[in-house]
Amino acid sequence: MSPARRRGILIGGALLVVVVVAAAFFLLNGGGSTPEAEAGATSVESPGAIDPHSAITEYLQDLSENNPDAASRLTDAAPAAAVALRDARNTLNPSSVAAKLTVLQPTPAGAQRTGGTFSMAWAFKPGTWTYDVPFELTQAGGKWLVHWAPSLLHPKLEAGQRLVVSTAVQDTTAVADRDGKPLLVSGAQGLRTVPGNPAPLLHSALGGQVTAAAGGGFAVERVDTAGKNVETLFGKADGDAKPLTSSLSLAAQNSAQAAVDGYTAGSAMMVALDTASGDILAVAQNSAAGQSPKALSGLYEPGSSFKIATSVAAIQQSGLKAASPVDCPGVATVGTRTVKNEGFELGATNLQTAFARSCNTTFGQLALDLPADGLVKAANELGLNADYEIPGIDTELGKVEPAASKDEQVEDGFGQGRIQASCLGGALMAATVASGKAITPRLWHDLKTTVVKGYSPPPAAVLGQVRTMMRAVVTSGTARGAAGAGEVFGKTGTAQFGDGSQATGWFVGYRGTVAFAVLLEDSNDSGPAVTLAAKFLKAL
Repeated sequence: MSPARRRGILIGGALLVVVVVAAAFFLLNGGGSTPEAEAGATSVESPGAIDPHSAITEYLQDLSENNPDAASRLTDAAPAAAVALRDARNTLNPSSVAAKLTVLQPTPAGAQRTGGTFSMAWAFKPGTWTYDVPFELTQAGGKWLVHWAPSLLHPKLEAGQRLVVSTAVQDTTAVADRDGKPLLVSGAQGLRTVPGNPAPLLHSALGGQVTAAAGGGFAVERVDTAGKNVETLFGKADGDAKPLTSSLSLAAQNSAQAAVDGYTAGSAMMVALDTASGDILAVAQNSAAGQSPKALSGLYEPGSSFKIATSVAAIQQSGLKAASPVDCPGVATVGTRTVKNEGFELGATNLQTAFARSCNTTFGQLALDLPADGLVKAANELGLNADYEIPGIDTELGKVEPAASKDEQVEDGFGQGRIQASCLGGALMAATVASGKAITPRLWHDLKTTVVKGYSPPPAAVLGQVRTMMRAVVTSGTARGAAGAGEVFGKTGTAQFGDGSQATGWFVGYRGTVAFAVLLEDSNDSGPAVTLAAKFLKAL
C-alpha cells in the first residue's frame, strides 16, 4: 500500500489500556539528552538539524503529518518520543493535527540551548482542541535537537501520565467482539481493556476508532499510572456512545494468543480469518515478535506455502490435475538452477503426493514450464497482490511480480525467489481456496473496508483439485502433526533467508470456516508451526 493511502494506525507501539505495562512507561517517560558516543564506536552521522529553526519546524511538520518515527529522530530521546507520540495520536485519533511554530527565541553564537513556543490544534468530531506548548532545543554533536519531555504533548502532562479519551461517566462497552462480548470499556477512568487483556496488538486500533465514532460525550483526560483521571483537559464525558462491533472473536483471539505465547523458541505470529465473512477473527504475536504488527504488514518469503499458488497455476494454465504424473528426484538441474529436496526423493509420483511431501524439484520444474507471468496470475487470483484500507490498521498482503530471469522463476515456484507474503496474506490465500471467492478482510462490522485493489478467485474446478492436495498434506504429508485437530487442510513451508543458514517456518490452511496462517521467524522448520496451529484449532 502506498504511503499516500496508508490511513491505518500503527498498532504495536502504543497501548490503550489504562493499566500500562511498565516497559511502555519507561519509554514514555525516558527524556534526557543524547548520551555520549562510546569510545571506539563507529562514527555515524548524528541525528538532528543544522540549526534551531530547522529542528523545531521539521519536528512540527512530522508531528502534523503523523510521522512519529521521523519526529522522534529530531529529539534527544528518540525511543521515548516515538512511543509517546504514537500513543497520543493513536489513543486520541484526531481527524488531523496542526502543530505550528509561534515563537523561537534568538540563539546567540555559541549557545547550546534555546527555546520557544508552538501551538497544537487537535481536530475531533466534537470540536477542535488548541493550546500552546513551550519547548527547548539543545545542541549535541553539532546538531540541534528538540529536548524531549512528556510536556511536549501537553504542558500539564507529567512523567508517568498520558492522554486518554473518555466518552462516558459510567463504565460501558466501547468495543465488542463479533458475538457482543466486551473487548474495551469506557468510563471515568478512560478507555481500557477488559480483564484478560485480549488482542494486545490491536488495542490502539480498536480504541482509536472509538474516538472517531464517539457521540455526544467526549473528553480528553490526563490520567496517572493507575489510569485515574487527574484532570479533564478538553470536552466533557457525559455521553453514552453506542459500542462498536469488531470482527474479532474473543474465543479465537484468546486461543491464538495462548498458542503463540506458548512458543518460547523465538518469534511467533498468527492470523485467523472467517472464510464466509472476511472477519479478522484473531491477530496474535508473542513477546519475541515485538509490538510492531508484523502479522498484518510484515512481508516474508513464503517458502513452500507458495506452492498453493504454483499448483493453481499448473492446474489452470498447464492442464494438470492432482493425479497427474510428475517426477520428484532428490536433486535436479532445472534450467540452469540446481534444486534440492530436504533429504528425500520420490521418483515417479503424482502432483498430489509431490505437493503433500513438498517436493522442490517438482515445483521448480512446474514453475519453469509456466509463462513468464504465470505465477503472478495465480498469486493475483489468491489475493496476494490485493490491497485494502481497513480502519485502524495498516496491512500488506504480499508482493508477487514477474520473475526477472528463468532461474528466479524456478525459485519462485517454491517460494524462494523474490516472492513475499505476510501472515495476513497467507491466511487470505487459504481463505480464498476454502471459500472459492474473493475475501475482503475486515476488522469492523460498523466500519467499511475500502477495496483499493480487488481480485477474482481461481475457477472452482481448479480450487477443487487444490483442496484435495491440501488435505493430503495433513493426512499423509508434512503436516501430519495437525491430523488430530479435525478436518484440516493446509500447506507447510520453510523459507531460507540471508546466507541460507536460517529459515522461517510457515503453516497456512483452514478448517471449516476458519482460515489461518502461522509464521515462526528463524524456526528453521515448519513442524513447530503445524504444532502451534493444531493447538489453536483444538482450543476453539
